[in-house]
This record gives sequence, C-alpha cells and structure tokens, in this order.
Amino acid sequence: MRVVIAGGHGKIALRLERLLAAGGHEPVGIIRRPEQEADLRAAGAQAVVLDLESASVGEVAAALEGADAAVFAAGAGPGSGAARKDSVDRAAAVLFAEAAEAARVRRFLIVSSMGADARHQGDEVFDAYRRAKGAADDAVRARPGLDWTILRPGMLTDDAGTGLVRLEASTGRGPIPRDDVAAVLAELLETPATAGLTLELVSGSVPVSVAVKDIAGN
Repeated sequence: MRVVIAGGHGKIALRLERLLAAGGHEPVGIIRRPEQEADLRAAGAQAVVLDLESASVGEVAAALEGADAAVFAAGAGPGSGAARKDSVDRAAAVLFAEAAEAARVRRFLIVSSMGADARHQGDEVFDAYRRAKGAADDAVRARPGLDWTILRPGMLTDDAGTGLVRLEASTGRGPIPRDDVAAVLAELLETPATAGLTLELVSGSVPVSVAVKDIAGN
C-alpha cells in the first residue's frame, strides 16, 4: 500500500512511516525542507519536497498520484501564531483533501485534535487552533470522493507507547503517546470499515488492533 503523508517530518508522521515500512508498505512523506529527506529515508520513507502553504491543488495531486491512501499529519506546531494555525491546520488540510479527491485517492485519514470545533469561541492562539482543526474536519467530511476517518488524540506525549488505548466516538480527555497514535493510524489504514467515523483516542486498556476492530464493527 502506497501511503502519502502530509507533514512527513512530524513526530507522529515519522513514527507512522517506520511502522508502514516495517509492514511492507510504501510510505511517502511530504516535507517543506530538503534537509529533512535524510530522516525520512532513515524511517524507510520516500520524500516529496512541497510546501502545502503555497502549493497548488495540481501540485499536491501530482504527489498523491498512484497512492492507495493519504494521511494529513501536518501542523503549524508550538510557538506558531493564529495565522499559521489557519494556513496549516485548516487551509493545508483542506488543500490536501481537495488534492486527494482530484487524484482519486479515496482513503483519507486526518490527525485532528480533541475539542476541535469550527465554532469554538475565544481569542487565544489555542482557540484559533481548535477552530482551524474543526474547520478542516468539516471540510473533509463534506468531500464525497473521500472515505475519511478523523482521529482526535488527547494530550500527546513522547512516552514509550504501550499498545493499549481507548478509541471511541467520545473518550473524555487524557494523554496518549505519539507511538500509540501512529500505531492506531497504521491500523486504521488497514481497516476501511472505519471510514466515516470521527474518533477520539487516549491511553487505555485495549490493544490497538482490538480497539480498531471493535470500533469498525460498531
């Protein structure tokens, strides 16, 4: 399976690329800076240098050509202001979804955020982030050409993954290691029956594969 990942040098994306490569898949990461290519190669991924804040739909669609699935795991990151929350967390996600549809890549996963809501009120940067993520989720849901799954992790940590999670439509707040987020994404890619679901994810007591299988059957 060829999987194109936006934000290919991010902490979750690099973990996902390693998992996909180890599983015999073909991960491709979209990155902004050429100097990041070596890290992707070390993770077993190909790299495409493309800035999603300035690229056209056609350019992104070309990067997605021939893919079996697309994953949006990009983000403006800590320290960025409200403007970049909008240009990356919302606009780049919308662009990536439009390009996936243009390239006829139906399977589409987006890493969102717990509490994402386009109508969220507030003037702080985190409020802008929640609005941007919510608007991106709404835009993805509105695209009939995508078999989308929206994953909303809780508080991300760099702790070692446990492989035990809680994955439900609503979990309540809690932490989740990035290792386990990547593992859930990899399992979701293998589980097309999760299309059309918006899922929250925190640490729990259920093995990742079982949690995804259970939610797919609900």
